[in-house]
Amino acid sequence: MKKSSLFAVVAVSASAALLLSGCSNSSTTAKSTRACIILPDADSGTRWEPGDRPALESALTAAGFEADIQNAQNDTSKFATIADQQLTKGCGVMLLVDLQGAGAAVATKAKAQGVPVIAYDRPITGADYYVSFDNTKVGEMEGQTVLDGLAAAGKDPKTASIVYSSGDPADGNAKMFLDGALSVLDAAGAKAAFTMAGTWDGPTAGTEFEQAYTKLGGNIDAVLAPNDNNAANIIAILSKNGKTVPVSGQDASVAGLQNVLLGLQTATVYKPFKTEATAASDLAIQLLKGETPTVDKTLADGTPFVALTPILVKAANVKDVVAAGDAKASDLCTTAVAAACATNGVQ
Repeated sequence: MKKSSLFAVVAVSASAALLLSGCSNSSTTAKSTRACIILPDADSGTRWEPGDRPALESALTAAGFEADIQNAQNDTSKFATIADQQLTKGCGVMLLVDLQGAGAAVATKAKAQGVPVIAYDRPITGADYYVSFDNTKVGEMEGQTVLDGLAAAGKDPKTASIVYSSGDPADGNAKMFLDGALSVLDAAGAKAAFTMAGTWDGPTAGTEFEQAYTKLGGNIDAVLAPNDNNAANIIAILSKNGKTVPVSGQDASVAGLQNVLLGLQTATVYKPFKTEATAASDLAIQLLKGETPTVDKTLADGTPFVALTPILVKAANVKDVVAAGDAKASDLCTTAVAAACATNGVQ
Protein backbone atom coordinates (compact mmCIF):
# COMPACT_ATOMS: atom_id res chain seq x y z
CA MET A 1 0.00 0.00 0.00
CA LYS A 2 1.38 3.41 -0.90
CA LYS A 3 2.58 5.53 2.01
CA SER A 4 0.55 8.65 2.63
CA SER A 5 2.05 12.06 1.98
CA LEU A 6 1.49 12.79 5.66
CA PHE A 7 3.91 10.00 6.61
CA ALA A 8 6.44 11.29 4.10
CA VAL A 9 6.42 14.71 5.80
CA VAL A 10 7.32 13.07 9.09
CA ALA A 11 10.13 11.11 7.47
CA VAL A 12 11.53 14.32 6.01
CA SER A 13 11.44 16.01 9.42
CA ALA A 14 13.34 13.09 10.91
CA SER A 15 16.07 13.44 8.29
CA ALA A 16 16.27 17.18 8.90
CA ALA A 17 16.63 16.70 12.65
CA LEU A 18 19.74 14.53 12.36
CA LEU A 19 22.54 16.00 10.27
CA LEU A 20 25.33 13.60 9.36
CA SER A 21 28.84 14.93 9.73
CA GLY A 22 30.60 11.83 8.41
CA CYS A 23 33.70 12.44 10.52
CA SER A 24 35.33 9.08 11.08
CA ASN A 25 38.00 10.55 13.38
CA SER A 26 35.48 11.23 16.18
CA SER A 27 36.53 11.28 19.81
CA THR A 28 33.77 8.75 20.37
CA THR A 29 35.24 5.47 19.21
CA ALA A 30 33.12 2.34 19.22
CA LYS A 31 34.69 -0.54 21.12
CA SER A 32 32.32 -3.13 19.71
CA THR A 33 30.08 -3.68 16.71
CA ARG A 34 27.16 -4.54 19.01
CA ALA A 35 24.28 -2.20 19.66
CA CYS A 36 22.92 -3.01 23.13
CA ILE A 37 19.23 -2.14 23.39
CA ILE A 38 16.90 -2.40 26.40
CA LEU A 39 13.14 -2.10 25.95
CA PRO A 40 11.00 -1.39 29.04
CA ASP A 41 8.11 -3.82 28.85
CA ALA A 42 6.11 -6.24 26.75
CA ASP A 43 2.70 -5.24 28.09
CA SER A 44 -0.32 -5.82 25.89
CA GLY A 45 -0.99 -2.78 23.76
CA THR A 46 2.52 -1.36 23.94
CA ARG A 47 4.57 -0.83 20.82
CA TRP A 48 7.98 -2.08 21.92
CA GLU A 49 7.95 -5.75 20.93
CA PRO A 50 5.73 -5.73 17.82
CA GLY A 51 7.00 -2.40 16.51
CA ASP A 52 10.33 -1.04 17.73
CA ARG A 53 12.20 -4.34 18.16
CA PRO A 54 11.93 -5.49 14.52
CA ALA A 55 12.44 -1.97 13.16
CA LEU A 56 15.63 -1.41 15.16
CA GLU A 57 16.99 -4.90 14.54
CA SER A 58 16.37 -4.70 10.80
CA ALA A 59 18.10 -1.34 10.41
CA LEU A 60 21.15 -2.25 12.50
CA THR A 61 21.73 -5.69 11.00
CA ALA A 62 21.27 -4.34 7.47
CA ALA A 63 24.14 -1.95 8.23
CA GLY A 64 26.32 -4.90 9.31
CA PHE A 65 26.05 -4.53 13.07
CA GLU A 66 24.78 -6.88 15.76
CA ALA A 67 21.64 -5.87 17.65
CA ASP A 68 21.37 -7.28 21.19
CA ILE A 69 17.79 -6.37 22.13
CA GLN A 70 16.48 -7.33 25.57
CA ASN A 71 13.24 -6.51 27.40
CA ALA A 72 13.12 -5.55 31.09
CA GLN A 73 9.53 -6.80 31.44
CA ASN A 74 8.56 -3.74 33.51
CA ASP A 75 11.13 -4.67 36.19
CA THR A 76 13.77 -2.08 37.11
CA SER A 77 16.00 -4.73 38.71
CA LYS A 78 15.90 -6.77 35.52
CA PHE A 79 16.71 -3.60 33.55
CA ALA A 80 19.90 -3.17 35.59
CA THR A 81 20.83 -6.86 35.30
CA ILE A 82 20.41 -6.87 31.53
CA ALA A 83 22.59 -3.78 31.25
CA ASP A 84 25.37 -5.33 33.35
CA GLN A 85 25.31 -8.46 31.21
CA GLN A 86 25.41 -6.49 27.98
CA LEU A 87 28.24 -4.25 29.12
CA THR A 88 30.23 -7.27 30.28
CA LYS A 89 29.83 -8.84 26.84
CA GLY A 90 30.69 -5.54 25.14
CA CYS A 91 28.67 -2.74 23.59
CA GLY A 92 29.59 -0.21 20.94
CA VAL A 93 26.54 1.86 21.81
CA MET A 94 23.62 1.53 24.22
CA LEU A 95 20.10 2.48 23.20
CA LEU A 96 17.82 2.60 26.22
CA VAL A 97 14.11 3.17 26.75
CA ASP A 98 14.00 4.36 30.34
CA LEU A 99 11.98 2.46 32.93
CA GLN A 100 11.05 4.42 36.05
CA GLY A 101 14.43 6.13 36.18
CA ALA A 102 16.51 2.94 35.84
CA GLY A 103 18.24 4.26 32.73
CA ALA A 104 20.29 6.91 34.60
CA ALA A 105 22.41 4.37 36.53
CA VAL A 106 22.97 2.36 33.36
CA ALA A 107 24.02 5.48 31.47
CA THR A 108 26.58 6.25 34.17
CA LYS A 109 28.06 2.73 33.97
CA ALA A 110 28.12 2.76 30.17
CA LYS A 111 29.82 6.13 29.91
CA ALA A 112 32.42 5.03 32.48
CA GLN A 113 33.33 2.31 29.99
CA GLY A 114 33.40 4.75 27.08
CA VAL A 115 30.12 3.49 25.62
CA PRO A 116 27.86 6.25 24.20
CA VAL A 117 24.23 6.19 25.33
CA ILE A 118 21.15 7.06 23.29
CA ALA A 119 17.99 7.72 25.30
CA TYR A 120 15.21 6.42 23.07
CA ASP A 121 11.69 7.84 23.34
CA ARG A 122 12.15 8.83 27.02
CA PRO A 123 14.84 11.19 28.34
CA ILE A 124 17.58 9.79 30.59
CA THR A 125 19.83 11.88 32.80
CA GLY A 126 23.40 11.53 31.60
CA ALA A 127 22.59 10.19 28.12
CA ASP A 128 24.71 11.43 25.21
CA TYR A 129 21.76 11.78 22.84
CA TYR A 130 17.98 11.78 23.03
CA VAL A 131 15.75 10.59 20.18
CA SER A 132 12.01 11.15 20.47
CA PHE A 133 9.10 13.11 19.14
CA ASP A 134 8.77 16.74 20.20
CA ASN A 135 7.08 16.02 23.52
CA THR A 136 6.11 19.61 24.26
CA LYS A 137 4.42 19.77 20.85
CA VAL A 138 2.59 16.52 21.64
CA GLY A 139 1.25 18.13 24.82
CA GLU A 140 0.26 21.27 22.96
CA MET A 141 -1.73 19.13 20.53
CA GLU A 142 -3.46 17.38 23.43
CA GLY A 143 -4.35 20.70 25.04
CA GLN A 144 -5.70 21.99 21.73
CA THR A 145 -7.72 18.79 21.37
CA VAL A 146 -9.54 19.68 24.58
CA LEU A 147 -10.16 23.25 23.41
CA ASP A 148 -11.40 22.08 19.99
CA GLY A 149 -13.77 19.65 21.63
CA LEU A 150 -15.14 22.30 23.98
CA ALA A 151 -15.61 24.73 21.08
CA ALA A 152 -17.52 22.09 19.11
CA ALA A 153 -19.76 21.55 22.15
CA GLY A 154 -20.32 25.29 22.58
CA LYS A 155 -18.47 25.38 25.92
CA ASP A 156 -16.31 28.24 27.18
CA PRO A 157 -12.95 26.89 28.42
CA LYS A 158 -12.89 29.58 31.11
CA THR A 159 -15.96 28.12 32.79
CA ALA A 160 -15.82 24.49 31.64
CA SER A 161 -15.35 21.68 34.16
CA ILE A 162 -12.19 19.92 32.97
CA VAL A 163 -10.46 16.92 34.53
CA TYR A 164 -6.69 16.97 34.09
CA SER A 165 -4.64 13.78 34.06
CA SER A 166 -1.02 13.11 33.19
CA GLY A 167 1.52 10.34 32.74
CA ASP A 168 3.74 8.76 35.38
CA PRO A 169 5.88 11.53 36.93
CA ALA A 170 8.85 9.11 36.93
CA ASP A 171 8.78 9.31 33.11
CA GLY A 172 10.64 12.43 31.98
CA ASN A 173 8.34 12.75 28.97
CA ALA A 174 5.24 13.08 31.15
CA LYS A 175 6.21 16.53 32.39
CA MET A 176 6.93 17.73 28.86
CA PHE A 177 3.54 16.43 27.67
CA LEU A 178 1.79 18.14 30.59
CA ASP A 179 3.73 21.40 30.26
CA GLY A 180 2.84 21.57 26.58
CA ALA A 181 -0.83 20.94 27.27
CA LEU A 182 -0.96 23.47 30.11
CA SER A 183 0.67 26.16 27.95
CA VAL A 184 -2.32 25.93 25.59
CA LEU A 185 -5.01 25.48 28.24
CA ASP A 186 -3.67 28.24 30.49
CA ALA A 187 -3.54 30.66 27.56
CA ALA A 188 -7.24 29.95 26.93
CA GLY A 189 -8.10 30.60 30.58
CA ALA A 190 -8.98 26.97 31.31
CA LYS A 191 -8.62 25.58 34.84
CA ALA A 192 -8.76 22.07 36.28
CA ALA A 193 -11.91 21.11 38.14
CA PHE A 194 -10.06 18.00 39.30
CA THR A 195 -6.45 16.87 38.84
CA MET A 196 -5.76 13.13 38.79
CA ALA A 197 -2.51 11.57 40.00
CA GLY A 198 -0.11 10.85 37.16
CA THR A 199 0.05 7.29 35.82
CA TRP A 200 0.54 5.33 32.61
CA ASP A 201 -1.46 2.39 33.96
CA GLY A 202 -4.84 2.38 32.23
CA PRO A 203 -6.90 0.62 34.93
CA THR A 204 -5.43 2.94 37.57
CA ALA A 205 -6.39 5.93 35.46
CA GLY A 206 -9.91 4.52 35.16
CA THR A 207 -10.20 4.15 38.95
CA GLU A 208 -8.90 7.68 39.54
CA PHE A 209 -11.28 9.10 36.97
CA GLU A 210 -14.24 7.33 38.54
CA GLN A 211 -13.32 9.02 41.81
CA ALA A 212 -13.15 12.36 39.99
CA TYR A 213 -16.52 11.68 38.37
CA THR A 214 -18.10 10.97 41.75
CA LYS A 215 -16.55 14.00 43.43
CA LEU A 216 -17.75 16.30 40.63
CA GLY A 217 -21.18 14.70 40.54
CA GLY A 218 -20.76 13.91 36.87
CA ASN A 219 -20.30 17.60 36.03
CA ILE A 220 -17.47 17.10 33.56
CA ASP A 221 -17.14 18.92 30.25
CA ALA A 222 -13.79 17.54 29.03
CA VAL A 223 -10.82 15.38 30.01
CA LEU A 224 -7.14 16.01 29.34
CA ALA A 225 -5.91 12.40 29.02
CA PRO A 226 -2.15 11.84 28.45
CA ASN A 227 -2.41 8.82 26.13
CA ASP A 228 -4.87 6.49 24.43
CA ASN A 229 -4.55 3.78 27.08
CA ASN A 230 -5.57 6.15 29.86
CA ALA A 231 -8.21 7.67 27.60
CA ALA A 232 -9.79 4.27 26.89
CA ASN A 233 -10.25 3.55 30.58
CA ILE A 234 -11.59 7.06 31.19
CA ILE A 235 -14.00 6.69 28.27
CA ALA A 236 -15.23 3.40 29.74
CA ILE A 237 -16.30 5.25 32.90
CA LEU A 238 -17.93 8.03 30.87
CA SER A 239 -19.79 5.49 28.73
CA LYS A 240 -20.95 3.59 31.79
CA ASN A 241 -22.56 6.82 32.93
CA GLY A 242 -24.02 7.61 29.51
CA LYS A 243 -21.79 10.60 28.98
CA THR A 244 -19.60 11.71 26.04
CA VAL A 245 -17.20 14.63 26.40
CA PRO A 246 -14.01 15.76 24.61
CA VAL A 247 -11.07 13.51 25.55
CA SER A 248 -7.47 13.82 24.35
CA GLY A 249 -4.86 11.11 23.85
CA GLN A 250 -1.73 10.05 22.00
CA ASP A 251 -0.08 6.99 20.39
CA ALA A 252 -2.65 6.27 17.63
CA SER A 253 -3.27 2.87 19.22
CA VAL A 254 -5.99 0.58 17.89
CA ALA A 255 -8.26 1.43 20.82
CA GLY A 256 -7.49 5.13 20.47
CA LEU A 257 -8.18 5.20 16.75
CA GLN A 258 -11.41 3.27 17.26
CA ASN A 259 -12.54 5.73 19.92
CA VAL A 260 -11.68 8.62 17.62
CA LEU A 261 -13.70 7.06 14.79
CA LEU A 262 -16.64 6.51 17.16
CA GLY A 263 -16.54 10.09 18.42
CA LEU A 264 -15.69 9.00 21.96
CA GLN A 265 -12.18 10.51 21.80
CA THR A 266 -11.71 13.85 20.11
CA ALA A 267 -8.27 13.11 18.65
CA THR A 268 -5.05 11.19 19.16
CA VAL A 269 -1.46 12.27 18.51
CA TYR A 270 0.26 9.99 16.01
CA LYS A 271 3.98 9.33 16.49
CA PRO A 272 5.10 6.87 13.79
CA PHE A 273 7.47 4.50 15.61
CA LYS A 274 9.15 3.57 12.33
CA THR A 275 10.30 7.16 11.91
CA GLU A 276 11.66 7.18 15.46
CA ALA A 277 13.35 3.80 15.06
CA THR A 278 14.97 4.95 11.80
CA ALA A 279 16.31 8.13 13.39
CA ALA A 280 17.68 6.22 16.40
CA SER A 281 19.21 3.52 14.20
CA ASP A 282 20.87 6.11 11.98
CA LEU A 283 22.36 7.74 15.07
CA ALA A 284 23.51 4.42 16.56
CA ILE A 285 25.12 3.37 13.26
CA GLN A 286 27.10 6.60 13.08
CA LEU A 287 28.39 6.06 16.61
CA LEU A 288 29.25 2.43 15.86
CA LYS A 289 31.24 3.64 12.86
CA GLY A 290 33.10 6.11 15.09
CA GLU A 291 31.49 9.12 13.46
CA THR A 292 30.34 12.27 15.24
CA PRO A 293 26.66 13.01 14.64
CA THR A 294 25.53 16.62 14.54
CA VAL A 295 22.10 17.21 16.05
CA ASP A 296 20.24 20.49 15.62
CA LYS A 297 18.32 20.68 18.93
CA THR A 298 19.04 20.21 22.63
CA LEU A 299 17.07 19.54 25.79
CA ALA A 300 17.13 22.09 28.60
CA ASP A 301 20.11 20.25 30.15
CA GLY A 302 22.07 20.48 26.90
CA THR A 303 21.56 16.88 25.73
CA PRO A 304 21.53 16.72 21.90
CA PHE A 305 17.91 16.04 20.92
CA VAL A 306 16.71 14.48 17.66
CA ALA A 307 13.17 15.90 17.79
CA LEU A 308 10.61 14.40 15.43
CA THR A 309 7.31 15.96 14.39
CA PRO A 310 4.05 14.46 15.75
CA ILE A 311 0.75 14.46 13.85
CA LEU A 312 -2.74 15.15 15.18
CA VAL A 313 -5.25 12.53 14.04
CA LYS A 314 -9.00 13.09 14.02
CA ALA A 315 -11.61 10.79 12.49
CA ALA A 316 -11.10 12.15 8.97
CA ASN A 317 -7.41 11.22 8.82
CA VAL A 318 -7.38 7.88 10.62
CA LYS A 319 -7.09 6.47 7.10
CA ASP A 320 -3.65 8.09 6.82
CA VAL A 321 -2.35 6.01 9.74
CA VAL A 322 -3.62 2.89 7.98
CA ALA A 323 -2.06 3.99 4.68
CA ALA A 324 1.28 4.47 6.45
CA GLY A 325 1.14 0.88 7.66
CA ASP A 326 0.93 1.69 11.37
CA ALA A 327 -2.60 0.36 11.81
CA LYS A 328 -4.67 -2.27 10.01
CA ALA A 329 -8.21 -1.67 8.85
CA SER A 330 -9.00 -5.27 9.79
CA ASP A 331 -8.07 -4.48 13.41
CA LEU A 332 -9.86 -1.15 13.52
CA CYS A 333 -13.05 -1.89 11.64
CA THR A 334 -14.71 -4.40 13.94
CA THR A 335 -18.49 -4.73 13.88
CA ALA A 336 -19.03 -1.80 16.24
CA VAL A 337 -16.70 0.45 14.25
CA ALA A 338 -17.46 -0.70 10.69
CA ALA A 339 -19.91 2.10 9.90
CA ALA A 340 -17.54 4.78 11.19
CA CYS A 341 -14.73 3.26 9.10
CA ALA A 342 -16.86 3.41 5.99
CA THR A 343 -17.84 7.02 6.67
CA ASN A 344 -14.20 8.06 7.11
CA GLY A 345 -12.72 6.03 4.25
CA VAL A 346 -10.81 3.54 6.40
CA GLN A 347 -10.31 0.38 4.35
